[in-house]
Amino acid sequence: MTDVLSAPLVVEFPFTRSLGPVQSAFLTGLRERTVLGVRTQDGTVLVPPVEYDPVTANEIRDLVEVAPTGTVTTWAWNPAPRRGQPLATPFAWVLVRLDGAGTALLHALDAPGPTAVRTGMRVRIRWAAERTGAITDIACFEPYEGEPGPDEPAVHSGEFTDPVLGIVAPARLDYVHTPGRAQSAYLAALEGRRTVGERCPSCRKVYVPPRGACPTCGVATAEQVEVGPRGTVTTFCIVNIKAKNLDIDVPYVYAHIALDGADLALHGRIAGIPYDQVRMGLRVEPVWAATGQGARPPDHYRPTGEPDADYDTYKELV
Repeated sequence: MTDVLSAPLVVEFPFTRSLGPVQSAFLTGLRERTVLGVRTQDGTVLVPPVEYDPVTANEIRDLVEVAPTGTVTTWAWNPAPRRGQPLATPFAWVLVRLDGAGTALLHALDAPGPTAVRTGMRVRIRWAAERTGAITDIACFEPYEGEPGPDEPAVHSGEFTDPVLGIVAPARLDYVHTPGRAQSAYLAALEGRRTVGERCPSCRKVYVPPRGACPTCGVATAEQVEVGPRGTVTTFCIVNIKAKNLDIDVPYVYAHIALDGADLALHGRIAGIPYDQVRMGLRVEPVWAATGQGARPPDHYRPTGEPDADYDTYKELV
């Protein structure tokens, strides 16, 4: 029986967005150690600011400056900070209503322990030593015993020299993936440059990659079936936008490929043929990556030179 595999897996990508006038002013203000909010039609000051009134949905642009001091409205202790969080030592997540604001801002509070944190405590912003125009320009909050800031915020133009117009926010998910018995067998076969699926004992369909159960009948699958290596392009798309860190020239073709003997199409890149000559029914074969790279699917598929498959042979897999 194939050993069940387990491995750490990281999904990470940068999310790039442009900023409108309100968010641009807010983030540029943080770079300049200035906290801006926006005043709604009913007089509420929202911090962080938004571009549209959450009650009326009307556009709002009246920027005001609030104090860097405030009051904790609620909190939760974080005993084990994770990668990318504001502080490396245990801290409290707090909602802080800054003086002059009508809403609370979520951030970290640097405190020696949970007994030092309470709802209603006074805090102030600790600014980062180097500021770039991001929420991380607020390094954290810290306890504060000084005078409160003004209740009435000052009107602000929102104009700064060299405003921040866009941000890149990295999204990352770290977890441990356990593929289970069926997919462990599938990955072990890939290491030997083979592709295996599992046959349903009821409908007799062969699913690749296997999931350990038939998605149609809902019964467990165990019978392994080797499929391919050749297959048929059932449908495809032409990719014209180059992905970051992907060393493939555009345009290129990504296709669903029904391997011979399989009842489910899997996806793969098509190469070895001009992109505008790829078509439904094209017969293809795998081209594997260099040895020593572990359990990896084929690098791409290329035409076999066989006549195109008849549509009736793959129409159920389109």
